[in-house]
Amino acid sequence: MKIHRGRLVDHIHLRTRDLDAAKRFYRAALQAVGRGDTIHEDETHFQADELWIDAADAGGPVSHVHLAFQAKNQEQVQAFYKAALVAGGKDNGGPGERPYHPGYYGAFVFDPDGNNIEAVYHGPMKASADSVEITPAGEA
Repeated sequence: MKIHRGRLVDHIHLRTRDLDAAKRFYRAALQAVGRGDTIHEDETHFQADELWIDAADAGGPVSHVHLAFQAKNQEQVQAFYKAALVAGGKDNGGPGERPYHPGYYGAFVFDPDGNNIEAVYHGPMKASADSVEITPAGEA
């Protein structure tokens, strides 16, 4: 069994009021940024890479975070924005350059629970790896 993970964050766990709405939103958003192949879901949760989403307990709190997905180009940022809005997201800043650093191009959408979800392209770059591959001890 091989597991791919990022470098800093082990996982992010979001609690939602409406799991079906969250699944629709995140399925569309992740497919738009080229990560649709990382999605696993069942009736109790939605998972993609380090992201885990399940339903909050009845009357319990939901998450309120800012979460940014990496995009490989400006077109993926634009596709994320459009797909997220169609899938139930609310505008929080359309695609465009931002003053955070030269080359920063992002779009912001609130998910169905009010989390601020972003897709960002930082400009041309070369990553040392697409992901970190983890093989549990004792496996070849």
